[in-house]
Amino acid sequence: MALALANVSNAFGQEASRHNRRKKADIELPMELAEVPMNFMLPGSQMPDEFLAGAFSGKGDSEHDPALKFLHGTTTLGFVFSGGIIIAVDSRASMGSYVGSQTVKKCIEITPYLLGTMAGGAADCMFWERHLGRLCRLYELRNKERITTAAASKLLHNIMYGYKGYGLSMGTMIAGWDKGLGPNLYYCDSEGTRVKGQKFSVGSGSPYAYGVLDQGYKFEMTLEEACDLGRRSIYHATFRDAMSGGRVSVYHVREDGWDKISMDDVEQLHWKYAAAGEIAGSTK
Repeated sequence: MALALANVSNAFGQEASRHNRRKKADIELPMELAEVPMNFMLPGSQMPDEFLAGAFSGKGDSEHDPALKFLHGTTTLGFVFSGGIIIAVDSRASMGSYVGSQTVKKCIEITPYLLGTMAGGAADCMFWERHLGRLCRLYELRNKERITTAAASKLLHNIMYGYKGYGLSMGTMIAGWDKGLGPNLYYCDSEGTRVKGQKFSVGSGSPYAYGVLDQGYKFEMTLEEACDLGRRSIYHATFRDAMSGGRVSVYHVREDGWDKISMDDVEQLHWKYAAAGEIAGSTK
């Protein structure tokens, strides 16, 4: 009996030993993989607000503690006319002389009745304006009515003002048609500005767009005239501003929602306007 128990004990011991060897072999990693951390690397700063307070101004010399400076460029515009609001944007994403994309959608469809534009940091604008869309839909569910353009722009303004100094880069327009009030256009940016106006242009190409927009703008225009003015303004900005380009998208905001009117390649517009003699140095 004692011999039988000893044999059983030895058998269990051998099986346990084999199991431990197999388990050890399963978790052993090659030397090059053993040095790889098994979790995400986190920033060294324990106080993000203190880090960001000096990140964009620089606390030391330019070599060891440089300020973070993001190079960005775009051209967007919006204006109110007798038939609603026209929003026109380009589609080039760039960082200085580097062109990352020619097909960025810079007019963000917040709700079926509200449009937003993006200028500055693409990620900042896309994230927060999509978040604004969620807030607007929650408002509609709670109150059984559409949110006004003023209230939507105020929500976005409050968010950006709360993050002032934290590195957000946003210059956006919010356009919509409010029941009983008509078309409304607001400009908001990451510095805490919120302004209502009749026409705005935002981005590195905005001085060139304003030159065309101011020359041709009048409140009483047909839809075709207004769309052509927005399209030409963005095109001429892309002609002079290297950070703007790609395609020109034109939207129309009216009482029952918005419509996307057109999307044209700037190269095709160039030859169209050149043939019409609208570009300096060209002949009909």
